[in-house]
Amino acid sequence: MKIEYHTPRIEIHYCTECRFILRANWLAQEILMTFANRIGELVLIPSTSGEFRINFDGKNIFSRKDTGRFPDSKELKQMIRDNIDPMMSLGHSDN
Repeated sequence: MKIEYHTPRIEIHYCTECRFILRANWLAQEILMTFANRIGELVLIPSTSGEFRINFDGKNIFSRKDTGRFPDSKELKQMIRDNIDPMMSLGHSDN
């Protein structure tokens, strides 16, 4: 029996002036490797003013301006997993 999953849209908004694109690309790669067929879209959105924000289906799940820092990949994977399937194991990222 095939299990159907909701395929969410994930957006990474990054500041082009601050050259945050490398971090955005790295996190995008981590998300794609971890959630392969469980997401519908992963979009990089150029922005300005020091922005680095991540949205999950239109809901903000991380903002650099709110936290004063960037997310680490483990933290971001856990946030996404909690929105997709809280019971999904992330292996070493759960420890």
